[in-house]
Amino acid sequence: MFDKIAGRALVPVGIVVTGFLVVCFVLLYAAIKQVVIRDSILQANNLAGIVLKSTRYAMMKSDAELNRAIIQNISAQSGVQHVRIFNKKGVVAFSSKPEEVNRQVDKKAEGCVMCHEKEAPVSTLGSMEKARQFKNAAGEGVLAITAPIYNDPECANAACHFHPASQKVLGTLDIGLSQEATQGALASIKIQMLIFSLLTLVLTVAGVITLLKMIVLVPMRKLQEYTERSERNSEALRPTNLPYELDKIAQSYYFIRVKLNEIEQEPFKPVNNAAACRNK
Repeated sequence: MFDKIAGRALVPVGIVVTGFLVVCFVLLYAAIKQVVIRDSILQANNLAGIVLKSTRYAMMKSDAELNRAIIQNISAQSGVQHVRIFNKKGVVAFSSKPEEVNRQVDKKAEGCVMCHEKEAPVSTLGSMEKARQFKNAAGEGVLAITAPIYNDPECANAACHFHPASQKVLGTLDIGLSQEATQGALASIKIQMLIFSLLTLVLTVAGVITLLKMIVLVPMRKLQEYTERSERNSEALRPTNLPYELDKIAQSYYFIRVKLNEIEQEPFKPVNNAAACRNK
């Protein structure tokens, strides 16, 4: 196959088109995945803000029971893996899992190290910096948001509050959301993109093959058949509707065959040796 012009023309085209589509597929999927994950993080941050606002009133009133009820209700929602609130010392004050209450959290843990990696803890985080992704004990993907609970002026000035105004952060909210829906959406997008890429590859290669066949391969086959017929029959007619370059080749071959036929048809004239010797 590779010793024919069809194979040498079609195989590289197929390889180039396939490579181009693979690169486009990888880059496009990476961009879509980044957008989907970013949107998931923004939604998780919005949910964390809702939780903070929901527990704000209970914290202002120092109502622990109301806080526990709010956290339990939120954790009962579909897709919520855990909800917990740490105090300034890193001790779990409220949690959707009762066994975690009063447990000390390691500041070098995945969700804490981004704030506590330096001697002075970071008190302000961007929306993307609050997020972390990991797998839980069941092997499920979890997107967790760690949001600081700030000491607003009304908190510091409240009669029931014991935090001084100089304390900027009172604690931390940690909420984990299941990534099952997001991963399912990404898997569906990947399958759809793969099917689309395969269809595009098949249609592109088929279109290129058809065009090459119509524009190049068929005219060259006509030229080849013409030269082969001319070897057997000198009166063979030139093929019509050839591209300009191939038509010029056929015309040149035709004129060469005509000249050869004329030479072959001329009578043989013997050379007079005596006359030739006198001329010398």
